[in-house]
Parts: sequence; C-alpha cells; structure tokens
Amino acid sequence: MRHILIRVRLGVESVLILALFAIVALTFCDVLGRRLFGIPIYGAHDITEHLMVIIIFCGLPLVTADRGHLVVDLFDRWLSSPHLQWWHALVSVSVAAILFLIAWQYVLATQQAVQIHEASQALYIPRSYMYAFMAFTAFLSGLSALLPASLLNITTPAHDQEGNPL
Repeated sequence: MRHILIRVRLGVESVLILALFAIVALTFCDVLGRRLFGIPIYGAHDITEHLMVIIIFCGLPLVTADRGHLVVDLFDRWLSSPHLQWWHALVSVSVAAILFLIAWQYVLATQQAVQIHEASQALYIPRSYMYAFMAFTAFLSGLSALLPASLLNITTPAHDQEGNPL
C-alpha cells in the first residue's frame, strides 16, 4: 500500500511541477511577445486558467496528505492530550466529508458542462474535463484525509543501500 501511495504522490508532484513550469513559460512568452512584437499568444488566458486549476487541485491532495492545511493552534495544549483522540478523528472525518461534498458538486458541474457544452472563451476548450479533474482530486483529498497520518508520511521514499527506491 505504501509503495502505491509513493507512486501516486510522485505522479501528482510531477504533474504539478510540469503545470507550474508550463504556466511560467507561457506567461514569459506571452509578455515577451506582447511587449517586444506587439503579438500576444492567442488563448494564453484560457491556457493559464486551466493550468491554474491543475496547479491548485494537484496541490490539494498533497497538502491534505501532509496535514498542511491552515490550522489555529490556540487550543493545542488541551486538544493534544491522549484522551481527546476522538476529536482528531472527528475533525478528519469532517474534513473528508467536506472534500467529498466538494467532489460531488464538481461531478454535478461536470454533468452540467457536458449538457450545455460549456467551453473556454478563446480556445473553446471543454470545461467538463476541468471539472472532472477537480472532482477527482477533491475525492482523492477526501480519501487522504481519512487515512492515518503515519501511512501518509511519504514525503521521502525509502531507499535501499544501492539508492533504489523500495
């Protein structure tokens, strides 16, 4: 199970890195073309919009798996006691429920986008794919909120003596 989670994490991180690089390169070329030649890249806004969705929603499962969401630690002294473990479980289930609800709303948005043929303004990229991706990653985040933190602590995969991942 841990090996599969490491592979999934590396895949998500790779997509995130590629999308971030693509948005930087696209923005650089668009500004360069606009300022030097007076010719912006046609549809750069649409592509940037879709790449931002990829960046944000690829990051969501990673942040959830690392338990890196914004927290207020005013009551940590009391809530970290062993007899309040039920509270942490309740919070994890609540976060997962909210993420599953968000995923469900994006599933509904995907269905609606397919029905009305919703597309981006300049390039007419169908938005249903974007909504489906958002639903999938929100669902993945909900699953990672339910898994124990010890199982998800996979930021650096273990290696054998030869340096190969385990």
